[in-house]
Amino acid sequence: MMLKYARRFFHAIFTPLAKTLLRMGLTPNAVTVIGTLGVSLGALVIYPMGHLFWGTVVITLFVFSDLIDGLMATLGDQHSEVGGFLDSVCDRFQDSAVFLGLMLWFFGSGQNYWIGVAAAVCLILGLMVSYIRARAESLDYDANTGIAERPERMVATLVFTGFVGLGLPEVVLLAVLTLLAAASLITVIQRMITVVRQSQQR
Repeated sequence: MMLKYARRFFHAIFTPLAKTLLRMGLTPNAVTVIGTLGVSLGALVIYPMGHLFWGTVVITLFVFSDLIDGLMATLGDQHSEVGGFLDSVCDRFQDSAVFLGLMLWFFGSGQNYWIGVAAAVCLILGLMVSYIRARAESLDYDANTGIAERPERMVATLVFTGFVGLGLPEVVLLAVLTLLAAASLITVIQRMITVVRQSQQR
């Protein structure tokens, strides 16, 4: 809920940038791809090197592309089904890159097996949350339920990963990832139950 209000704040900040990018000839789809490449760089290159804070800084700078491309599509009247499809696919790439980057570090030189496991579980369940909704909608069901929305998951993961990079005890990140995994599991179950109930009512 807090993030919904925060979006208005960021809309005001990034609208001038979105207008500038449109004048430069960039398309919303191009910004989507650039943002995904930037997030992947921070997650899959900088995180495995052990630079959790700077990796988070890079990821955060590029993750705002998800907001900027939407502003560009609105301002330039460039909304399209292909653009929405590309945006959803790139979101999955970005989420996966972040958790995979954490796994590479903590299963490797970071030497924290349980954080690696928690990141792996968050990766799998996060993809399942998105897949169940998409699959349900393809069958004309509404599975937009649950407590583990993508923005909240990513903000929590990035904030606490960055703080760990600044010296916060790793156990805090483990606790956060564990809670996110639990929330994602609850969301998966809720969405499956919702689809089953809707199918029984037909």
